[in-house]
Amino acid sequence: MNESLFLLHVVLVMGFGFGALRMGKAALSAWVALQAVLANLFVIKQICFFGFHVTCSDVFAIGSIFGLNLLREYYGKEAAKKALWSCFFAMVFFVAMAQIHLLYTPSPLDTTHPAFDSILSSSPRLLIASLAVFFIVQQIDLRLFGWIKEKCNRVPLALRNAGSLVATQFLDTVLFSFLGLWGLVASLFDIILVSFLIKLAVIALMTPLIQFSKRFAPHDSYDRV
Repeated sequence: MNESLFLLHVVLVMGFGFGALRMGKAALSAWVALQAVLANLFVIKQICFFGFHVTCSDVFAIGSIFGLNLLREYYGKEAAKKALWSCFFAMVFFVAMAQIHLLYTPSPLDTTHPAFDSILSSSPRLLIASLAVFFIVQQIDLRLFGWIKEKCNRVPLALRNAGSLVATQFLDTVLFSFLGLWGLVASLFDIILVSFLIKLAVIALMTPLIQFSKRFAPHDSYDRV
């Protein structure tokens, strides 16, 4: 059941991604930021997936990677960078509002506060882990790509990019799992393995997905300003 639902979930996320692309750069950037908030909100729910105990947020990692690639393809690297910073702004705002929400003393008639506390109390840790991993991986990515470019200059650029992306996504998955999820989930190994394999699948399918997305691209796309 979870496996079929996951496939449907991915299709829905991709469909909304194409819809955001059709609406333009602002909508696509907002959609990417929403993926980041949803990923951090749903990451602590665990499910069984092909016998592995994983979190429920890998779909939103797919959405984030896909959305950033769409922005980079149609609106340039600068638009993708701005969207990434918008993600962090949205996450900081969400965490701040969540913590204020938890400070309110619930009514004696309220039955929802324990659920909110269980879900939202870990959000500051997840935010700090996300920010720390982002900056660490960014620095390593810059140095790794430079090293690959210097040492493997005969290798085609597409392969160099893919190699660098695979390495950084693996590092991103491992670091966030340990910093953000240690002690919150049953099996870090399952989460790291499945999340990384899903990211590899997304990387492998990105070129045909970008080609397919041209059907939904607005007329003002490729506005690289």
